[in-house]
Amino acid sequence: MTQIGESEYTAKHMDEASQPEQVRTFERHTTNRRVIADLKKRSLLGLIFYILVAFVVVLADKYYERHAVFALIFLLANAGICLFRVIHMMITRKMGERYEALNKAIFLASVILTALIWGVALAMIMLQPDELVTQLIMTVCISGLCAGGVVAFIPYRRLAVFYNFAMLMPVVIIMLFNGINLPLASMLFLFSAYMVLIAFRGNREYWDALENEYLLEIKSQELTRLSHTDVLTGLFNRRYFDDALDREWKRSGRDRRLISVILLDIDYFKKINDTYGHQAGDEFLKKTAEALSSVFKRVTDIVARYGGEEFIVLIPDGDAPIAIQLAGEAVQKIGSILLNYQGQPVRATISAGVNSRIPDFSARSDSIVAGADKALYLAKQRGRNQVAVFESENRQPGA
Repeated sequence: MTQIGESEYTAKHMDEASQPEQVRTFERHTTNRRVIADLKKRSLLGLIFYILVAFVVVLADKYYERHAVFALIFLLANAGICLFRVIHMMITRKMGERYEALNKAIFLASVILTALIWGVALAMIMLQPDELVTQLIMTVCISGLCAGGVVAFIPYRRLAVFYNFAMLMPVVIIMLFNGINLPLASMLFLFSAYMVLIAFRGNREYWDALENEYLLEIKSQELTRLSHTDVLTGLFNRRYFDDALDREWKRSGRDRRLISVILLDIDYFKKINDTYGHQAGDEFLKKTAEALSSVFKRVTDIVARYGGEEFIVLIPDGDAPIAIQLAGEAVQKIGSILLNYQGQPVRATISAGVNSRIPDFSARSDSIVAGADKALYLAKQRGRNQVAVFESENRQPGA
């Protein structure tokens, strides 16, 4: 918010030191682009009306016949600035985030310039004698345009206020200075003040709604993350793993690519709980999770707690030699863990079963897990603290 002039709002609603990092990130990045894009979208329809209303003003009561030069300048100025704004919007859309600050400044300046064209035009018309009809039409039109513009630019309070002043203050100053229709000048001044109040109130409501929308989205993402995460270890949970495996099974099956699953189980884990307590067991599970995360570091690798003291890893595009090597590193790393729990050294080993295959659409995705489980059972039978590989007739040569 601070980048687009809403620091006062932020200070009122939330102390900077106590803001969650997500909200501060929202202010620094998301809102700046979103609000400017929103302002452009809101103002796009108004560009058409600026030109249409300008023609109404100069054509009514044949004003263009009496002031041809001024009418032409007014029409060309309106058409020029509106065309410039449309072209600028098209260019910035293609440029993306390049020159973002410059494009924002150009947009804001073009909006104020549009308001000034109308404000100065009304002031000049008020100085023209015997033009009561055009003065009345222009006053009504500019009041409507000002109200619409202020509402459109409410997301950026300062722009709404400056737009209002640029459109109404020139005529108010001219009328007061020259003593022209003081009641009307007073009404235009009060109308301008009322628009300022509308801008402040509407801006506050807009930012409240925008912040609530963002925080709701953050909460939704957090709930989704928690539903996929094992609370104790911070790894993915079994539900997430099963969904990821199902997706990868279908993708790799279409592409005929090999995938690997490694199932790991801490050896004699019950002894840790019985000897040192469940809290010690929980701490060792956390250490195991950290070790696994340090071994399986690829972005595509999925490490999950499968249940109890069991962990599981999905390696997309991973053949058997790579999976076996990584499983061996995990077994070695976890075997070297020394947990100091309340002055007591806690150690344990882990066994791993590896299954690598190209998915077959005639089989279910959990069949690869079943194979890894059989390999894990074999590793346990052979003495634990080692890696075993599932052998099957469906395995590819060299896998």
